[in-house]
Amino acid sequence: MIVSLSNSQPTDSFGISSTELPQMVEQTFIFRGDEGNPLLAPRGVWSVGDKLIVADTGQNRVFIWQKIPKNEYEKPDLVLGQLETYETGRNSGHRVSASTLQYPSGIWSDGQKLIIADSWNHRVLIWNTFPTTHGQKADLVLGQPDFESNLPNIKGIGSSPTSQSLNWCYGVFSDGEKLWICDTGNRRILYYEKIPTQSFQKADAVIGKPSFEERDYENHEPIWPYSVRVAPNGQMAVTDTQYYRTLVWNDWQNAFSEPADIIIGQPDFDSNGQNLYSLFPKQNSLNWVYDSFFYKNGIFIADTGNSRLLWFETIPTKNATMADNLIGHENFNIGSENANTRYGTDKQLYWPFSICIVQNQLFVADTGNHRIIIFQIS
Repeated sequence: MIVSLSNSQPTDSFGISSTELPQMVEQTFIFRGDEGNPLLAPRGVWSVGDKLIVADTGQNRVFIWQKIPKNEYEKPDLVLGQLETYETGRNSGHRVSASTLQYPSGIWSDGQKLIIADSWNHRVLIWNTFPTTHGQKADLVLGQPDFESNLPNIKGIGSSPTSQSLNWCYGVFSDGEKLWICDTGNRRILYYEKIPTQSFQKADAVIGKPSFEERDYENHEPIWPYSVRVAPNGQMAVTDTQYYRTLVWNDWQNAFSEPADIIIGQPDFDSNGQNLYSLFPKQNSLNWVYDSFFYKNGIFIADTGNSRLLWFETIPTKNATMADNLIGHENFNIGSENANTRYGTDKQLYWPFSICIVQNQLFVADTGNHRIIIFQIS
């Protein structure tokens, strides 16, 4: 369903910007997946070439469309994570294997390799060549010694992390050569100098901890890192959900030994106030932030708890910088629950978890509304 902003109803706010600022969205397209088996709480979205890849998180599967859909409902070309395309159970209702998923979230692909954060199986799956069949087995697994294991930190709850283990891993990112994994439950990011070529491969370095065995944290470290992005110029952004902030390093290589250069959403490392300790959002506050994405010279932040996307035209140079614009509300002081929700949350963005930008197309996993929104942005 394509929505032209000039013709949309006044209550449709999912594509609007602040009424006092230039409108960023030229057109929106709403996509709900397969009409007979639609999306349920998708938490991951990625596009490469003309492909659309969606983590249908609530139903433990990943959908792949070889062409960007043009209709509100379209059947996927491929379904991963289930032994039968119509199944939705955790690990396809069976034991964990190379073909199953449990709460998939982060996605990355260059059109050849495919990498998925299989979060509740505490592992990351890698397909060396892009899948071509339903339920295709992954080629490699990280975080577990084999495809049949899925305990946190290999040995179970309470076990210490290692250079090979994962615990609630939600985000993945690559530049085509290197790989970063948000090992969220271990409060750290694992780094691989090369995309691994062997299962259970050790990480080369860790961000956010002094060693691979540490899990305790200091306030200047990522507390609950959910997403990691690295810009072409080397800047790194980590969405730190539990402290309602996004951490930015001007050079990703400094993240191994130094705190972030800039904090978006908080004035300092010790502050962790939801909406800067305010009941309502502000132009520089965040609430349960889950993703970010570099675009042109700036950055979009998925301010999930406030059901909006914040836009910074340039990467901030000081903490708690005011956003330059937003998508999803008519001003910066409107949050998730407002007058529009009287008509149903589908009139607005509702808990957007994941974003991906290809050229001028902004893909948003509008998780609370069980849909993907594709914005054409300026």
